[in-house]
Amino acid sequence: MIAIIVFALSIAIGIPIAYVLGATSIVHAITMGEINLFTMVPQRMYAAVNNFSLMAIPLFVLAGEIMSFGGLTEKLADMMRSFVGHIKGGLAYTTILVGTALGALLGSANASAVLLCDTMFSEIKKDGYDDGFNACLIAATALLGPIIPPSMVFIVFGVAANVSVAKLFFGGIIPGLMLAAAYFLLVGIYVKNKDIVQHPKAKFKEIMSSIGKAIPALIVPVVILGGILGGITTPTEAAASACAVALIVGALVYRKLKLSDVPEILLKTGITSASILFIVAMSNILGWTLALDQIPKLIADALLSISNNKYVILLLINILLFIVGMVMETTAAIIILVPVLLPVTTAVGIDPLHFGIVMCVNLIVGMLTPPVGITLYVVSNVTRVSSSIMVKRIWPWVGVAVIVLLIITYIPGLVTVLPNALFK
Repeated sequence: MIAIIVFALSIAIGIPIAYVLGATSIVHAITMGEINLFTMVPQRMYAAVNNFSLMAIPLFVLAGEIMSFGGLTEKLADMMRSFVGHIKGGLAYTTILVGTALGALLGSANASAVLLCDTMFSEIKKDGYDDGFNACLIAATALLGPIIPPSMVFIVFGVAANVSVAKLFFGGIIPGLMLAAAYFLLVGIYVKNKDIVQHPKAKFKEIMSSIGKAIPALIVPVVILGGILGGITTPTEAAASACAVALIVGALVYRKLKLSDVPEILLKTGITSASILFIVAMSNILGWTLALDQIPKLIADALLSISNNKYVILLLINILLFIVGMVMETTAAIIILVPVLLPVTTAVGIDPLHFGIVMCVNLIVGMLTPPVGITLYVVSNVTRVSSSIMVKRIWPWVGVAVIVLLIITYIPGLVTVLPNALFK
């Protein structure tokens, strides 16, 4: 109970989640009377990050930074705009399409959010959209980043649950596209009775030109997914290949990547990667102390005592994860909750791959929900749109995301069809 109080108070006063997890672990160990556990903390932290699959995280972060500096996102945005820019709501649709493309490049919601703010926010504003809608559109669209492969979140789950990262990547494709389609419908409803600027339809020559300029950028996801699917590379090796391709395209094809950019790219990569892996290390310590105290078993028994029907269990787990996602960072939640929930889902016959996608998508939606809602606040900070306005306006976007979540929860084939077809 004391550990729970420490955790709740630390979250409430805004202490970074990694330190919250560390402090809670210490308090929990003390209340258990296991002071000698402290001597094993360094080893547990090292063991948590000493994993080949986790090497993909800094490599994908590096690839994303290279693409940002190298102008790859701009070419993608221009191509998408040429496709749908003339439709009423065209720039909003373009934002969703660009977000989908960024998902196939970056694997991070916050990275996608920053790039979308830089490339789309001011353009959308010119067409008559209000700032609150613009900011919420970008924040919601950024969620496509960690759902459409490659995904940092899927990597963490795969390591924690010993599930194939490659299968998780391909399992996220259909849910990601479904979410993008749901956002399309929401935009269509919004613009129906709004006075939105409509741009002239791009000429065929302009469309072909934009496609030609974007093709080098599209090589990156082809390298990532093609390498994994062909059995040529692991996700980690695919991430390294993506860095190399992005470097060549940005420096030699688009000629926007300069040698002077390298220090900043490496610094941003180091900071982002270190923060993620530090959270992984601290989460592992808390998960370890909880396991020693048999908390996962108690929670599993409690859930199974309510029902052994897998559909009921999935509903209960979704409710739990949605609440957790409101107050805890995604990576930390996965590391802590996988040992708790995976045995429950396995016991009632739920495919670990299906459970992994459901869990990850649910917690990713939590990146939009206050009080934590990190992506919400990233967009607010970059766009200078008040977070209070965004909190009020974000719920329709959360609502459609929850609908998609429930669909993939109860139709598991939408998740498993591609991995099962491609990895036999």
